[in-house]
Amino acid sequence: MATRISGGTAHTLPADLRKALEGDPKALEKWESLTPLARNEWICWTISVKKPETRQEHVKRVRSELKEGMRRPCCWAGCIHRKGKKLSPSQKFVFGGRTKR
Repeated sequence: MATRISGGTAHTLPADLRKALEGDPKALEKWESLTPLARNEWICWTISVKKPETRQEHVKRVRSELKEGMRRPCCWAGCIHRKGKKLSPSQKFVFGGRTKR
């Protein structure tokens, strides 16, 4: 039977991150203590990279950084996929007007 693991607000939990959390009870406990918005930030940070190697590194970092007490990814502009949320000034700078929002 599969373990129920919570997702985010705009993103569902991807299989690679699910597997990593299932294999690490301490990281999973920290994951489940996060708010849905915080979990969403971690998921978006993990899936928003282009290279498979970078994604694997992000999955590893989610586990280790959760166990270190981090509640959101460091230096992340934030999820742009949440509906009804305007881009912040820092997101606008990072994306340089390349989004439709």
